[in-house]
Amino acid sequence: MNSEAVAPPQPEKASRRRVFRLPREIGILGALVLMLLVLAIFIPQFRNLQNIANITTNFSFVGIVAMGMTCVILTGGIDLSVGSVFGMTAVVVAYLLTHGVPGPLAILLSLLAACGIGLLNGLCITLLKMSPFVPTLATLAIARSFALIVTHGRPISIFGDEYRSFLWIGGGDVFGVPNPFIIFCVAGLFFWILLSRTVWGRYVYAVGGNERTARLTGLRVDRLKIIVYILSALMAGIAGLTQFSYLGSVTADMGTGNELAVIAATVIGGANLAGGEGTILGTVIGAIILEVLRNGLLLFGIDPYWQGVFVGAVIILAVSIDYFRKLLHHD
Repeated sequence: MNSEAVAPPQPEKASRRRVFRLPREIGILGALVLMLLVLAIFIPQFRNLQNIANITTNFSFVGIVAMGMTCVILTGGIDLSVGSVFGMTAVVVAYLLTHGVPGPLAILLSLLAACGIGLLNGLCITLLKMSPFVPTLATLAIARSFALIVTHGRPISIFGDEYRSFLWIGGGDVFGVPNPFIIFCVAGLFFWILLSRTVWGRYVYAVGGNERTARLTGLRVDRLKIIVYILSALMAGIAGLTQFSYLGSVTADMGTGNELAVIAATVIGGANLAGGEGTILGTVIGAIILEVLRNGLLLFGIDPYWQGVFVGAVIILAVSIDYFRKLLHHD
């Protein structure tokens, strides 16, 4: 028997390990709370109820799309087309409504068009063995061009009592709570249950963790990938028609660049672009952080052109913290 005593870990190192071993969501939630406190203290306008309502509405649009994107990223994929699908769906529903198609049917057809883009992405990735970057980049261009073809580059607006029920979807509220935020919460609950409380959700994590092993165990990986890309496009479509309903007007460039904000929200929330790691809770917090940061910068009077710099810095910081957390966890 070896009588040599094992030296206990140094208190400072043990303390650092305990901090970094906390769930990732706790860290980003703490960062969000700190941001809210700083802004509330130093910018009185931030506490204004109308400003808070605007924040909840704005992060809802990105957050809804980010939930679908989370499923894609968990499988090790990426969907660059969500911004264009966002805009295309809004354009399609606007075109149909202004040409006399009943609201429910117009919504259904526009969402089917969005799902068609997701299906195309999934088939190219599974049947043609394309890298996810290639077909989603292609459908980004296809969906945006389709929106331009439909609108001829001109905005489409809807006014009047005949559109009141549709405009209520994005512009209305329930007991003072904006409808986009309600849709965001319902979607968040659905995806939280789907990913953390169902067998299908465990399959998603398994595919992202090790696709080869998942195939060897009999998982229908290709079918699952097709479903997640359809889900991603569907959520982009829902967010697009909700924002159109909120604004009452749409242009062909609506949603341009949204894919970057969506990916940023998932990464800040702890999703690993290699797949197999991430949560809906993290994505929700990431989407809120992005909008709170944007709103805070505007209220501070900082030039909007600098927003990208701050968002990029937050992404690098979030990924760096996650890297050190994992490093200490495995140390």
